[in-house]
Amino acid sequence: MENNFLKSILTFCMFYAVSGEGCSLEIKPSRVVVRFGEPVSVTCEASRPVRVLGWESAIGAAHTQQDLAVHWRVDSLIDWIEEPICYGVFFTAPRQCEEKLNLILYKTPDSVSISSVNHTGPMLEGKEYQLLCEVQNIAPVQYLTLRWYRGQTEVYTHSFSDLTPTSPVQVSSILLVTPSVIDDGTQYRCVAELDLGPEGPQTPPTVTSEPLNISVLYTPAFISPKPETFVLGEGNEVTFNCTATGNPAPVYSWQTSQPQENMGDQSLFTSSSVLPGTYTCTASNKLGKRSKQFIVTTKSNGI
Repeated sequence: MENNFLKSILTFCMFYAVSGEGCSLEIKPSRVVVRFGEPVSVTCEASRPVRVLGWESAIGAAHTQQDLAVHWRVDSLIDWIEEPICYGVFFTAPRQCEEKLNLILYKTPDSVSISSVNHTGPMLEGKEYQLLCEVQNIAPVQYLTLRWYRGQTEVYTHSFSDLTPTSPVQVSSILLVTPSVIDDGTQYRCVAELDLGPEGPQTPPTVTSEPLNISVLYTPAFISPKPETFVLGEGNEVTFNCTATGNPAPVYSWQTSQPQENMGDQSLFTSSSVLPGTYTCTASNKLGKRSKQFIVTTKSNGI
């Protein structure tokens, strides 16, 4: 008899119950953030005499006909569609009330990965590429922020607040990059961060991808590209420094208009017997070449 009575009362409540101000029900806490698989406990209190007070829920349903408080407890919450409702049937108007628990069940990603879209190997300087960050099985996605980092610098933020799923989903983010010389050897990574509000963990849960190392192919570049001038004195030794950066590593060649010993194929040339004239060093790789001049003069008369 009691079960049939409660069932009829609850059915009546679901169709005619009011909520909000004047309902005389208070859920404590009103917003609950629970990690998937962890326990949860919430109390619903009535502020005036109540005929029946209870929780309507797929799991952990409870009711009382004597007390002004009723608890909803679950030892391990794993139901993504759970929406517990506290209901009350009162002796005075409004006679039926209900309040829905603001319940956030969350799960950190199974994995966060980063890759280059439709490309493998080194990148070309000045060409645009797409980097892809994929997040597997995260919930609820509307609280997710993906942060892209180049080295230690945050370069892009992607939020998903416009999405509504409560159960785990897969999402992704695209970062456009146009690498330059300074990007050679750079690491990119993305960080999935769940900001669940003040009721959630004080430090938002984060999962970070493995870094993606970028190798950039570029034409040789001299540390100091301007021509250098040397003034000869008796017994002077001179050193021409033609060192350049490049990927692939550059090879070197030397040219001069003066009769000269073989200058070799290194970036540094040292000699105490050079003649006045112009010496040109060329650094080259398969992408291109750069040249630099070294000008040798003699001391002017009277110096």
